Amino acid sequence: MIKTFNITADCKPNLHYMVDLHSRLAKIKEYVDRGEYVTINRARQYGKTTTLRALSKYLEHAYYVISMDFQVQMSDAKFRNEHTFALHFNPLFWQGYMT
Repeated sequence: MIKTFNITADCKPNLHYMVDLHSRLAKIKEYVDRGEYVTINRARQYGKTTTLRALSKYLEHAYYVISMDFQVQMSDAKFRNEHTFALHFNPLFWQGYMT
């Protein structure tokens, strides 16, 4: 399959031209190994989703990786209080764990 340039969604290494993320992923893993928080924030179309998906694969042999999308799966109403949050968070957590 011929690779193409992708400017509309996350990049997939087998389909799209993209930068080598290995050094970035290794650096992020250092933070994870130390138990530190990691934040990935940049402008749109900068590779955040691509990096997070690659990181998930990079870490899957050493960690249980669970992906959750709070923007899509959790509305403001679900954050109203701790009880409401827990009722909505728990099934999504397990869904992410079982995937």
